[in-house]
Amino acid sequence: MPAERQTQPTWTEERLQALKQHFEAGLTCREIAAELGVSRNAVIGKISRLALTRDNGGDSRRVVRAETARDGSRRPVPKLRRRILRAVTNDPPPILIEEPPAGPVENGCSLFELSKERCRWPISTPGADDFCFCGSKPIDGLPYCPSHTRMAYRVASSR
Repeated sequence: MPAERQTQPTWTEERLQALKQHFEAGLTCREIAAELGVSRNAVIGKISRLALTRDNGGDSRRVVRAETARDGSRRPVPKLRRRILRAVTNDPPPILIEEPPAGPVENGCSLFELSKERCRWPISTPGADDFCFCGSKPIDGLPYCPSHTRMAYRVASSR
């Protein structure tokens, strides 16, 4: 018959006191785990079971995840969203036209003429004879002119 292994409890009184002290000192769960020699998940679970909470003292720091933009740079999403909404709300409201205007577009350009200095909003149906892109001056850092930016980045209505 195999000899029974004696296991020691993970959370001794000393470890619990150290956990509470480190938690109150503001250490992260990863730092506490390294100090106590346990896993980060063990620390998170114990903090949850002990119902420990931190008083941020009005400090409402948030981690903002950065997404990779098309050009490969990383920027926080909320900053980009605020910049887009600010650009949209600072301009006069657009004139909404149900049907596309007949005839050629004033600043229209082809796919080969597109650049960072031209609005990339498609006009008409791809493959049609009159298909082109808007071609107006876009808002800095965005692909569309002010009126098409308003159409592309609409603020969700509150329910």
